[in-house]
Amino acid sequence: MSSKPQYYLAIDSGTQSIRCAIIDDKGNFVDIEQIHIEPCYSPQKGYAEQKAKYFWEMLCKSSKTLLERQNELKHQIVGVSVSCQRNVVINLDKDGNPLRPAIHWLDQRKAKMDLPLPSPIKWGLKALGIYGLVESTYRDSEYNWLRQNQSEILEKTHKMLFLSGFYHYKFTGKFVESKANVVGYVPYDYKKHAWYSEKNLFRRLSNIPLSMLPELVNPGEIIGEITELASMQTGIPKGLPFVSGATDKASEVLGCGVVKSDSVACISLGTTSSVQTVSEKYQEVIPFMPLYPSAISGKFNSEVTVLKGFWMVTWFKEEFSHQERELARTQNIPAELLLDKFLTDIPAGSHGLITQPYWETTGFSFPGPEAKGAFVGFCDAHKRPHLYKSIIEGLAYGLREGLEKTQNKLGKKISVLRIAGGGSQSDNIMQIMADVFGIPTERPHSFQATLLGCAIGMAVTLGRYKDHSEAVENMVRIQRRFEPIPKNVEVYQKLYTRIYLKMYKQLKPLYKEIAEIGG
Repeated sequence: MSSKPQYYLAIDSGTQSIRCAIIDDKGNFVDIEQIHIEPCYSPQKGYAEQKAKYFWEMLCKSSKTLLERQNELKHQIVGVSVSCQRNVVINLDKDGNPLRPAIHWLDQRKAKMDLPLPSPIKWGLKALGIYGLVESTYRDSEYNWLRQNQSEILEKTHKMLFLSGFYHYKFTGKFVESKANVVGYVPYDYKKHAWYSEKNLFRRLSNIPLSMLPELVNPGEIIGEITELASMQTGIPKGLPFVSGATDKASEVLGCGVVKSDSVACISLGTTSSVQTVSEKYQEVIPFMPLYPSAISGKFNSEVTVLKGFWMVTWFKEEFSHQERELARTQNIPAELLLDKFLTDIPAGSHGLITQPYWETTGFSFPGPEAKGAFVGFCDAHKRPHLYKSIIEGLAYGLREGLEKTQNKLGKKISVLRIAGGGSQSDNIMQIMADVFGIPTERPHSFQATLLGCAIGMAVTLGRYKDHSEAVENMVRIQRRFEPIPKNVEVYQKLYTRIYLKMYKQLKPLYKEIAEIGG
């Protein structure tokens, strides 16, 4: 291996910001530029959209700012790769122009259930307990909604892409998508990592014509080179190889150094929080919920999510922390640093205040579509700090429940958790996670694990390392390990097993009543 270092340009287009970073082949972040974005806008209730042009402009702004600051180093960059938020759908015409605003993953519009199903099949699906899943998948399909409501858009659509595919086109001029980016309501075989054929019955749930879908490549393949136009717009040198990447969650798992089906799991504390493991074989944790593609070609990531997981921290900050926000503004520090003191001041268990973190659900399986968020155990002794700590603990309970489902189904025994995302910067949150799960947690040397995962993929593709294991060995380091505190573990174990695990079952009938009343 050459002693001359390699430098990679990794890009993370997330829900709340776009980050561009120059990372070397030892996993060091040379420089990073982050631009906060407006995730979406709502033209009417339940809709969430954003202009595709806006995403590209913000990416270009972030990239140009970084590379102007690193004008000399940019000529030593050997490759570019992008990781994206998932299931943001863009319709392009034959000239590559967006035909309408992108439909964001936060969008809640529903297509009508006009799928013709013979009565015996319909009743059979209900008997198997999966009709709700079929209906939910069909109604959540952006293609089905467009077919029913904006058919003129589909008539003009040449390619229907995810945001990642849109970026690939803008960088290389090619309609190509990484298999590790396909997560959404599209006719995709998650076991074989391929589009369903036109004759496959599963296609009827989202029957996008094959001609409208992009070519698929494995993660780590070179899609093409940076075009002259893309170079002018982004500041990235023309001709650099563009390497296919993976979704933000898949890249994050790789950036945490989780590459094998062993005893290590990854927790992501992002807008959507999740617990993930890597598997060599396809086996669903929750029936009919697919394993998503790994950032490593041919592998799978099991994933159980708490939707709007760490978004709850933002919610608390915006609704209940005006004093801390103002103080943070005058001190020019993040408000989260001030909120973090709440976690120190309040004992484990928040004096019996327990949060059920079902701010939003997938609409099928567990929890069901009726589920709501809940705070249980309020008394006059509880103050804002109790509420904040209870939210963090509730998120940890939800993720622990997901990990236990994963272990039981896949026969894994997880002994350590690698945690990434904004929440991992807090020592208190890392300790709460260790105490709730009862196993050690580890913080990688950078919480920007998605970007690091992008760089690791490029390091393998471009020949610096022979495989992902060697790349991780050289590019991922553990900054700090948090051991469970026995007295806290005891408290959380009682609250989790005796209270939390019973809450949904007990509250489910009331959630249904709320839905019927109109809540």
